[in-house]
Amino acid sequence: MIFIKILRILLLPFSVLYGLVVSVRNLLYDVNILQSTRFKIPVITVGNLSVGGTGKTPQIEYLIRLLQNTHAIAVLSRGYKRKSKGFVLANKHTTVADLGDEPFQYHQKFDKIQVAVNGDRVEGVKNILNLKPNTDLILLDDAYQHRKIKAGYHILLSSYDRLFYNDFMMPTGNLRELWWGKNRADSIVVTKCPINLSEYEQQKIIKKIHPKNNQQVYFSSIYYADCVIGSAKVLLTEFIKQKIVLITGIAKPKPLVDYLQNLGADFIHLNYPDHHHFTESDLQKIKDSSKAAKVLTTEKDYVRLEKELIELYYLPIEIQFLNSKNQFDQSLLKYVNM
Repeated sequence: MIFIKILRILLLPFSVLYGLVVSVRNLLYDVNILQSTRFKIPVITVGNLSVGGTGKTPQIEYLIRLLQNTHAIAVLSRGYKRKSKGFVLANKHTTVADLGDEPFQYHQKFDKIQVAVNGDRVEGVKNILNLKPNTDLILLDDAYQHRKIKAGYHILLSSYDRLFYNDFMMPTGNLRELWWGKNRADSIVVTKCPINLSEYEQQKIIKKIHPKNNQQVYFSSIYYADCVIGSAKVLLTEFIKQKIVLITGIAKPKPLVDYLQNLGADFIHLNYPDHHHFTESDLQKIKDSSKAAKVLTTEKDYVRLEKELIELYYLPIEIQFLNSKNQFDQSLLKYVNM
């Protein structure tokens, strides 16, 4: 850990250079020297200024639940670590390897929407509209920096445990762009907050974010379901009476680990990198560790592991707003219904 901190300090000049390059790129888009493509239907981006772990997936799912009954939604993602190439529109034969874990989760969970992946988001939207011309709303997953599309509404996420104003550019820090990139956002959501975050603490954070007059800052927390889901649906309070092997391949597993510990669960934790492709060796280790235990994982990991392991369960999560939920919803509804 000390070595990594020293290395990050030594890489500071590269962070400054990287920040300069990204800032110049953004400026070129701001003054229309670099052109963005605008579409006739509403386009919403969900993303962050930093790398990973801010809760984009539950935020996208929140938007789907809010809008799927009134709009023909398509979610477009890059499809990180998928094994396919180019544009893929999900159908009943599509696998997690074709889409990547998060897009496949959307596809598996919501049957009213379209899910597609493409590294070129402009081409991706054009293909969606060509193949599914009734689509009237696009959600761009993890696309805050993807400025080739002129989105109409930007949702910027920042995790409570590492707010963007306390971070620095990669590789010294975790920022993809400098903090003033937040000015493009319509709504800023501080995610993964303690459920009891006081109004006083919220106001301190808002003051440091320093939103523009047209921006609203919201605070959300992770809500864990009361049941785990797998071969059966089991109350979490009953499930944790057994020994558990917890498998995580996400950017920030600590909130889940802390939650289970606070419930008094007896578990061992096998932690893997975000979007990890589980090898035969990994699977064998999991099987050996779980001979006298149940296997619990995240929903994102479940879609990659469900065909590999028997008696596998996941704990569903959603987000809940600590304040102004109706204001957030109405802001979105106003935009998509313009």
